Amino acid sequence: MFEGKTCLITGGTGSWGQELVARLLSMNLKEIRVFSRNEFRQVAMQRSFGDRPNLTFLVGDVRDGEAVSKAMQGCDIVFHLAALKHVPICEAQPEEAMKTNVLGTRNIIRASEQHHVDTVVDVSTDKAVNPNNFYGLTKALGERLMIHANREGKGTRFVCVRGGNVLGTNGSVVPLFKEQILSCGTVTLTHPDMTRFFLTIPDAITLLLKAVSLAVGGETFVMRMRTCEIARLAQVLAHELTGKPAEIVDIGVRDGEKLHEELLSRLEASRAYQLEDDYFVILPPHPNDKLLATYGQLPHVGFNQLDSRWQPMSDGEIRDLLIRGGFLP
Repeated sequence: MFEGKTCLITGGTGSWGQELVARLLSMNLKEIRVFSRNEFRQVAMQRSFGDRPNLTFLVGDVRDGEAVSKAMQGCDIVFHLAALKHVPICEAQPEEAMKTNVLGTRNIIRASEQHHVDTVVDVSTDKAVNPNNFYGLTKALGERLMIHANREGKGTRFVCVRGGNVLGTNGSVVPLFKEQILSCGTVTLTHPDMTRFFLTIPDAITLLLKAVSLAVGGETFVMRMRTCEIARLAQVLAHELTGKPAEIVDIGVRDGEKLHEELLSRLEASRAYQLEDDYFVILPPHPNDKLLATYGQLPHVGFNQLDSRWQPMSDGEIRDLLIRGGFLP
């Protein structure tokens, strides 16, 4: 389905973008456009991939509607990855988070409709579910904008994907823990009871590609992720790296931080379906006939709410996850 198509990736120099580009380069696309505001990362990424005639780098910011429109000319598929994601920064500078995560998403929608893009995939987060921080609020608004745009029916399919904590991405806790363990053996935790959903970068990209391949428009795809106690994660990592436990220092919960994240809200669970073994699909409040025909015969998810205390991983499973994420040999 990607052969001969032109694809735009916003925020494409980040960890998700680099893995996505690597996967797409094997699919014989006409052109892959990487759109981001960091020219240094673009140069580094270009060097790492080498001379690829169908790989184009475009400097620009999703806040700039004109730049977004220019980058989107002739595109078939858009992966919208660009966002401000660091919770404390978004709490401290909410207007900046709004400009990128909400107004930037609006620019993506407008340009997609203007240039008759076939499919737009918006990358969201579990923090958008019942949000209690500004980052989560902006991503929840981004999801709503996408679903509303699809309802307007101007020809573009707008879909969302919702992930959890991705190992190895910028701001991920695991590289920080690894650095702390190897340098001093002490790990800083904001709360000893904190839990999170985790997935690897390859799993995250598989979710994106699954969304493109199945999308009707208006739905939200969610990966069935395992959960993890953060303190346990730190101790497993410490044992594997040094053979001894880490000293845990409780530094207090940061502004806007939850103890436990949620993947589906109670309202969403009532219209969420099990898709294969590893995914859920959430339909909008008033799904159209095509959505109901595609997903209506699938089994309901069978729970009222899903948060990160659900089925926590054992030490062995955490170790396997760290190996798959490239943090252990």
